[in-house]
Amino acid sequence: MEKEDIEYRRQVVDKYRPDVERLIRYLPWLEEKAAAGGGVSELFGDNGIREHSITFPVYDGTLMSFIKEVQQTALLDRNYPYVYSRCRIRTVQDELNAIARADIKEMNVLSGILSKYVLGGMTKGRMWTEAVTNRVFLQVVRKMKENIEFWDKPMC
Repeated sequence: MEKEDIEYRRQVVDKYRPDVERLIRYLPWLEEKAAAGGGVSELFGDNGIREHSITFPVYDGTLMSFIKEVQQTALLDRNYPYVYSRCRIRTVQDELNAIARADIKEMNVLSGILSKYVLGGMTKGRMWTEAVTNRVFLQVVRKMKENIEFWDKPMC
């Protein structure tokens, strides 16, 4: 392995480690929800509201904390469509395959997939639920942690 390659990997670890450390605390919750098949929102429409108004989703507090945490990191990439076109990602299965293949050099791919759901969910709320149900959030955070731990010390 060349010295430049090792230095590049060190830079990637240094860039992503603080943000990934903030997100790994959500792994147990994401695992629990993925195993249970989602269940991170319910429709607010009780007490006769449904007949006179529009129902709207109310999200799990932990999910909202996770979303806000991601929004405060450098992981959020508003140019995520470029990642999708460059990697030819079109379906959820394509996303999961890209996540599984991603190594430390493709942390931007993981960041792009995460960004699609976090940013998209701000206008289409079902995307957050889909990301939990399809295990996308879980797999992205797990893979980021795994990549960093492979090239650096373990994270708690």
